Amino acid sequence: QVQLVESGGDMVQVGGSLRLSCAASGIIFSNTAMSWYRQPPGKQRELVATISRVGTKLYAGSVKGRFTIFRDSASNRVHLQMNDLKPDDTAVYYCNAVAPTSPGGGYWGQGTQVTVSS
Repeated sequence: QVQLVESGGDMVQVGGSLRLSCAASGIIFSNTAMSWYRQPPGKQRELVATISRVGTKLYAGSVKGRFTIFRDSASNRVHLQMNDLKPDDTAVYYCNAVAPTSPGGGYWGQGTQVTVSS
């Protein structure tokens, strides 16, 4: 059974930093592309960052230069370091895993809330 468990969400002030973590189990982590998505209040879910199984990274334009995605294969975790947070970063952040055998859209975590106050 695949499980993705996010942690690290919190309320911070503008300009602050947070690190989100996602612990993956039940999958071959080295064979899995990992992503972070977010869903702001009243809006659709959007891709924030992706890291491929070989380490290639892609970022949404709105977070480029502020957020960093990285994976720790020793602990089967993917992290999202978020710096210089802005009110528009307020959202529920979701971890996503896509492996060759995963269903369409991959697997999802339950989400963690990030709130940036001005």
